[in-house]
Amino acid sequence: GVPWSDRLAHSLRPRQSPVTYPTALYLLSVGWGSLRQSRRGFLLQQCSDGRGAGAGARLPSGAAARSRPGHLHLHAALSPLPPRQDAAPAQVRQKHRRASVELYASCVSLSVSYRLDRDDVALKNLAEYFLHQSHEEREHAEKLMKLQNQRGGRTFLQDIKKPDRDDWENGLNSMECALHLEKSVNQSPLELHKLATDKNDPHLCDFIETHYLNEQVKSIKELGDHVTSLRKMREIGRLLRSLMEMK
Repeated sequence: GVPWSDRLAHSLRPRQSPVTYPTALYLLSVGWGSLRQSRRGFLLQQCSDGRGAGAGARLPSGAAARSRPGHLHLHAALSPLPPRQDAAPAQVRQKHRRASVELYASCVSLSVSYRLDRDDVALKNLAEYFLHQSHEEREHAEKLMKLQNQRGGRTFLQDIKKPDRDDWENGLNSMECALHLEKSVNQSPLELHKLATDKNDPHLCDFIETHYLNEQVKSIKELGDHVTSLRKMREIGRLLRSLMEMK
């Protein structure tokens, strides 16, 4: 008979098992590159190449592999993914420019807010309105940078200059400047949307329409209404002043 020591050594010898579906999922989850560095990864790679721990051992292929339910051919499980379609360089530059424009608009609104909140101006409600506008513009920039990361890109902001002026005269003047700035800012998403349409990028088109174009149009309408109301109030004030002077 076979000596007991040989039987024990044979029982402890590692046995090759077919690569099952859970094994393939495990490879996909932990990463094929990291498994290469370990002993287990080396053995699994041998299995994927058709070589087992023992000489001459090969995985079933063809009709034999298909006839065994519950097992998955490792080459099919680890087939490379299709190449990612990165954004065109022009789109990336437009995204960076758009984020910088939004941050500049946020700085301008912040400057207006704290100018109107001074004790010698004391327009508290307008100051709060422009502070909200500043936060909103900054959120727009953050959304665009987050989209850049989600699409596998990198963010490289341009220089953000200080506001052109700091001496905002009054509420009407501030609103008129804010309306002009909002119309200028609105040109950037329009250009980016046109570029995304030309490059056949429906995801970016939908993102711009949802998060930018609709909000920009509403903001321009709102600022225009405020400017009209303040101008009417100014005319009423002038009329009342004239009536007071006539008495």
